[in-house]
Parts: sequence; structure tokens; C-alpha cells
Amino acid sequence: MEFINVALPKGRLGEKVYAMFEKSGYGCPSIKENNRKLIFENAEAGVRYFWVKPSDVAIYVERGAADIGVAGKDILLEYSPDVYELLDLKIGKCRMAVAAKKDFRDNTSETLRVATKFSNIAQKFYNEKCRDIDIIHLNGSIEIAPILGLSDVIVDIVETGKTLYENDLEPIETIVPISARLIANKSSFKFKGEKISEIAASLGKLVRENND
Repeated sequence: MEFINVALPKGRLGEKVYAMFEKSGYGCPSIKENNRKLIFENAEAGVRYFWVKPSDVAIYVERGAADIGVAGKDILLEYSPDVYELLDLKIGKCRMAVAAKKDFRDNTSETLRVATKFSNIAQKFYNEKCRDIDIIHLNGSIEIAPILGLSDVIVDIVETGKTLYENDLEPIETIVPISARLIANKSSFKFKGEKISEIAASLGKLVRENND
């Protein structure tokens, strides 16, 4: 029996993603049981699921441990994994934005200090503007950087902007809209392409129904 290995992102987004797979006919009842299993199979549907950290999905897919997976567009833009992007699932919607303190004015004669965990996205964005920047790579609590004077601006994911506004920051520019994408391993797509395309088509149909 040939399985399609699917890497799902842990957390709220992953639960939404799994619900889409289930609705498309690729459910796996054991995934909902309260147990410590790491891998869940449904031989009938020919799928095998496992949960991984959202930022690791693309690695599992790129290296072939998973045939397909679901990753945020932010991860794909930041790390440029060598995978096929098959479908925009139109869930997990947010945006990558530049934010700063409310009284911020950009002094273009000075190097702009940018705090972010998305260094590549930030670098590319400012390169296109020919703006000289100093990237301060942080892994969390990025909002605090401009408040403490560590940076002038931040580049981060913004959903509602609530955290920013509560800390007297505001989004000043959108870089790119973000949503969850179905990705595939290139070699898997060559050898299991029919089955992968079938899953992608079923999910695509659901996306269209949900967004009509």
C-alpha cells in the first residue's frame, strides 16, 4: 500500500487544515483520539499524517520525509525551500508588515534599524527600496524592540494589530499578504503525482466552495 505522507503544522492552523483534509475525503479518525501517537494512518484513504512545528513543515517536505504539507507563505518566503507550491488554502490569513512607534518618522540619511525574525523578507523588501538597513535578528517578543530603543521599526506578522496598538505601535506598511499553502516534495510529485494532484484538486474544490 502506497501512502501519501502529510506534514501538518501543530496548533490551531493545523486543526483547520486537518478539517479540510477530512472534509475532502482524507480523514483519519485516530488523529482525534487523545493519545501520544505521533503518526496516524488511514490505509483506506492512503494517507499518513504527522504533526510538526509549523516552521519545520517545509523542511520535512523539502527533504522527502513528507510528500506534502501545509506551510505559511511567510516560511516559504523566508527560507525559500526547494518545493512545489500547489495551492493557496486561504486560511491562516494575515500579513507581513512593517510596524513602528506612533510618532516614528524615517530619517533616510541614517541606517534604519530593523528588528525581525524574518531577516530575508526584510532584507529583500528594503533592498528593493534601496534603503540601507541594519537587521537585528530576534526570535520572539519583537514588539518590545522599538519600545526599548533597540530598533526603529519591526518586520513581523500582523493579524489584528491588537498587540501593536496595545504597545503604542502601529503597522505603517504591508509587505505581503500571508496564508497557508499546500506544498509538495519535488521527487514525490514525480512518482506519486497522480495521488498528490487528486488530493490538491479535492482541497482546491473545497477552497473555492468556502470562498464563493
